Amino acid sequence: MKRLVLLRHGQSQWNKENRFTGWTDVPLSEEGVKEAVRAGQTLKENGFNFHFTYTSYLKRAIKTLWIVLEEMDVMWLPVRKSWRLNEKHYGMLQGLNKTETAEKYGADKVQLWRRSFDVPPQPLAADDERNPKFDPRYAELTPDEIPLTESLKEVIERFIPYWDNEIKPTLKEKNEVLVSAHGNSLRALVMHLKNMSKEDILKFNIPTGIPYVFEFDDNMNLLKDYFIGDPEEIKKLMDQVANQIKKK
Repeated sequence: MKRLVLLRHGQSQWNKENRFTGWTDVPLSEEGVKEAVRAGQTLKENGFNFHFTYTSYLKRAIKTLWIVLEEMDVMWLPVRKSWRLNEKHYGMLQGLNKTETAEKYGADKVQLWRRSFDVPPQPLAADDERNPKFDPRYAELTPDEIPLTESLKEVIERFIPYWDNEIKPTLKEKNEVLVSAHGNSLRALVMHLKNMSKEDILKFNIPTGIPYVFEFDDNMNLLKDYFIGDPEEIKKLMDQVANQIKKK
């Protein structure tokens, strides 16, 4: 049996402030660090024995992975980073408060930008200082690879080839792999693995810091998937993600 664990990073400072984050490199909040610690303890208690790990280029996912590996006492494990695991790029929305943006543009419009399958937010201007081309970590990307905004469709297009060519073969060989990434990049992979419809994936939310397990047979056929934790608490956390643009 093969086991893949998907872990959305712990709460970031902008998650806490209910702001669109995207490719902006914000740190974990104090609660996010605690979530990462609990995730590591949970994975250790449940007997996971990872042989390889993956994460994005963004420090909230990297730090979450470091904390998890420290809690499991396996900080020596190989880690491979890729920009293809980065969060969806939110374009001009990055940094804006979700509730305030909904009040300004309307909840339906903002929900479309957040959760539409193929309608991206307004892009950054080419000379915007937030453009990833000005960031040295993306220096090797071609102009066509650097996004100024993205929908879930574009996230799928950049991530699934990496799954097929890199993560999946590693999982088949190594048996247990951990991926620490982001809400939308992980939703892209979940949609692919579960063959979900566009309608179903738009309603599916992944809470921060909760391990999500996929089990495969030796031929990489999906057997089952499940979150580790109390189902009622996980449902509550998923609902909180879904309701981020609503007034408190």
